[in-house]
Amino acid sequence: MITNTPRRRQAASALLALTAMLSAGACSVANSGPEASSGAVNTVRIVLPEEPPTLEPCDASLTATGRVTRANITEALTERDPGTGQLQPALATEWKQDSPTEWTFTLRKGVKFHDGTAFDAKAAAFSIDRTVGSKIDCNVDGYVFGGVELTATAVDETTLKVKSAKPDPILPLRLSFVEIVPTTTSTTGKVREPVGTGPYKIAKWDAGRSLRLERFTGYWGKAPDFAAAEYVWRGEGSIRAAMIKSDEADVAIGLAPEDGAGDAAVEFPNNETSYLRIDAAKPPLDDLRVRQAINYAIDKDGLIASVFAGLGKPAGQLVPEGVTGHSSAVQPWPYDMAQAKKLIAEAKAAGVPTDTPIKIIGRNGIYPKAAEAMEVVQNSLIEAGLSVKIEMLDVNAWLEYLLAPFPKNVGPTLLQAQHGNQAGDAAFTMGQIYGSKGAQSSFGTKELDDLIAAAEEASGDERQAAFAKALEYQNKDVVRDAVMAHMTGILALSKKVTYKPNAATNDEMRLAEMHPAG
Repeated sequence: MITNTPRRRQAASALLALTAMLSAGACSVANSGPEASSGAVNTVRIVLPEEPPTLEPCDASLTATGRVTRANITEALTERDPGTGQLQPALATEWKQDSPTEWTFTLRKGVKFHDGTAFDAKAAAFSIDRTVGSKIDCNVDGYVFGGVELTATAVDETTLKVKSAKPDPILPLRLSFVEIVPTTTSTTGKVREPVGTGPYKIAKWDAGRSLRLERFTGYWGKAPDFAAAEYVWRGEGSIRAAMIKSDEADVAIGLAPEDGAGDAAVEFPNNETSYLRIDAAKPPLDDLRVRQAINYAIDKDGLIASVFAGLGKPAGQLVPEGVTGHSSAVQPWPYDMAQAKKLIAEAKAAGVPTDTPIKIIGRNGIYPKAAEAMEVVQNSLIEAGLSVKIEMLDVNAWLEYLLAPFPKNVGPTLLQAQHGNQAGDAAFTMGQIYGSKGAQSSFGTKELDDLIAAAEEASGDERQAAFAKALEYQNKDVVRDAVMAHMTGILALSKKVTYKPNAATNDEMRLAEMHPAG
């Protein structure tokens, strides 16, 4: 049973919301107002599946935050080209490795923050320390650095030295996730509306309704085409698609084929892999046979064909092809319900409490038809011999389960999750998700921790082989999750806007890459 709004009530609410939006169309047509009448480009209108939980820069590795913040409001020292995988200059123009543990970065001159203060090495050092060394529980710290200790020192205004406690051959890549903020930013708590150096600054955030960004006239780089961006959010994909058709929005993301975007739909590989995180420390999920049974019981091909409408492919690991550390030896678990039932029966005969209720913690809007996907999984696991219920949550409540410390006294859980390794290296997957002390890890082993640690200090071919070995060990001896599918994304564009999505679009949707059509 799903503990969320019944479908009939959802459909009625969606219809009412759509009617209201269509009737209000005259109030929010793109490129209206003084700028439009003078021939200037005005506002690009974007509709999201959910409101950002925060725009805190050190949480920009969260999809719902990063897609608005990264490269729009705030910027990093370096950035990775999603097409080539190459690391490129951003607020740093060049960098060099002085020793296995120390790097020197040369910073860009003439850059201003939105508040008018100058960007310099002190601000860069401050931002690194705030992200990695403070006690405000930054998601980037766990996701990207995994407890790595860094010391950042401003040598002069444009020279920064960064030293790590142990050798780190991909430190410049890790720093592409540290969003730079002025030294006046709080270090005792997170900020909801940050000041950055990006091409856009926050104009107004009307909580629960809309978020408006406006072009920063003091931006150091090329001015983006659109003077402003207006974000709204609608939970129903069909409504998001309808807003494109009715000229209520220019960009709609997180769509499914049946949402009806028609010719406005654009498919793209979104770099995300869907999976279930198994709470392997609690019975019955602490038994390896039960975790194996969960993997055998999920019909990935059927799930992709029925729920995802063929968009995606079965997955066996969270590190996809093209990412350093991917193992070709780890294949998707085959669908074998007979084997799943057999394993559950064996565990039960050995005294494992297989009838203990297991709760699937789902997230509304994590991908199209998220609730329906969990219903398919629930039915399969019940057929295999387990007791499973579903609880669908909105993003803020779901984050309580995603990030440590986790809620207590909730019993065994399976967390509906999605992981995108846009950085191109398995280090951004393994430590935070599979390490014993990972920010998103509910279970780990010393053996796997040691394999991950060895891989993180390796480079070149040795790094590839070491991470692949860790993934293979996880898949065979730990089985901490049930990986389901590498996803394909769909967004819709109005005829007024051109934009080419890429593998990073789901995590960082750059407004500067959006242009007026024609």
